[in-house]
Amino acid sequence: MFSRQFLFRLIVPLIAEQFLAVTIGMADTMMVATVGEAAVSAVSIVDGISFLIIQLFAAFATGGAVVASQYLGRKDTASANDAAKQLFLLSMIVSTVLLILCLPVRRNIIILIFGSLESDVLANSTTYFLYILLSLPFLASYNACAALFRSMGNSRVSLVVSTMMNITNIAGNAYFIFGLHLGVTGAGLATLFSRMVAAIIMVILISDKKNILFIHKIWKFEWHWEKVKKILQIGIPTGIEGSMFHIGRLMVQGFIASFGTVALAANAIAGSVASMANIPGGAINMASITIIGQSLGARKPEQALHYGKWLLLLTYLSMGMIAIPIFIFAPQIVQVFNLSSEASVLASNIIRTAMIATSLIWPISFTVPNFLRAAGDVKYTMLVSMFTMWVFRVGCSYVLAFHFGLGVYGVWFGMYIDWIFRGTLFATRFARGKWKTKKVI
Repeated sequence: MFSRQFLFRLIVPLIAEQFLAVTIGMADTMMVATVGEAAVSAVSIVDGISFLIIQLFAAFATGGAVVASQYLGRKDTASANDAAKQLFLLSMIVSTVLLILCLPVRRNIIILIFGSLESDVLANSTTYFLYILLSLPFLASYNACAALFRSMGNSRVSLVVSTMMNITNIAGNAYFIFGLHLGVTGAGLATLFSRMVAAIIMVILISDKKNILFIHKIWKFEWHWEKVKKILQIGIPTGIEGSMFHIGRLMVQGFIASFGTVALAANAIAGSVASMANIPGGAINMASITIIGQSLGARKPEQALHYGKWLLLLTYLSMGMIAIPIFIFAPQIVQVFNLSSEASVLASNIIRTAMIATSLIWPISFTVPNFLRAAGDVKYTMLVSMFTMWVFRVGCSYVLAFHFGLGVYGVWFGMYIDWIFRGTLFATRFARGKWKTKKVI
């Protein structure tokens, strides 16, 4: 169904976009760090909360992308366009409701989740959270439109707009933080303004009738519950899965905090470096929604199976190409971060174990479930992910770290055990082929 040129144009911009997000995120943190430790802590705290909200928007976007992709595969562009509009409206309504509900109680939300904080950290967090909440409708509309462009195989648009958004954010930080000395207020304004610019551009682009998939009269409210229900059938389980996964990660980070500053620093650096190897995998995961979804929408499950195997192989090859040099040069990479000798050795060792696990286990653990989601097999992926997260990642991390005295190593080994079990269950499900019988449209 897809030419090599189509696959190339879909996947390569996604990899570039993922890489850009990681590197710009690091630059953003470094700029905020110049304000002081309280500012960095505040941004980190609010980002932890906002990530849960972003998971919700990403889940809706996944649901809309699956539905739209399957309609496009069936050549039913009218239904695909209708689904696109329902995704946009749903994202805007939910983000606006969250803004209205959270804005007056944002300070209480921070205290509820993180407990007692130092007064300057709490004040900065409350201020920064204001601008993040105001940016939610713009972020939601951007995510929805980006997912729709990916559904039609055009990931170049999201790359270009994402690049503009990140450059605007960096420029805004420079102006508001360094120029006007506004501290976390400046960081919040830069984020709000950059998301606003990206959303406006995306809305204009998705309204263009020259696209295969476009939103007709985006300003006109047209609610079609049947289409919304199809999106929610994918989006709700995906959102629950992502939220529970993030909550589990926060709990595991709490384990690491008990081992002291050296363990925290080594874990933070190891996680940052290890995330670089995941960039091609994350891009291929997003592309798989389009490819598998359109194949099944065209009622060609054999094509979905063929491309699933091909994408899995591509994930292994691309992630291995990054993981191997990181494994070899881990000690040299860690030296860049100016850690103590003890933390450097710890981080280097963790990175090397992570690169082995990433090369062998990560693809079947995280790429294969995306094939199942594209087919509408979302309840199974949700249940498996929640089960293995709490039983193996949280449970095994606690036992290995505390009862066996492995410390931070035990936390990472517990994560690898989680990957092994979830990967085994997902690979078995994919091989048996029950996902081919799922009906989304």
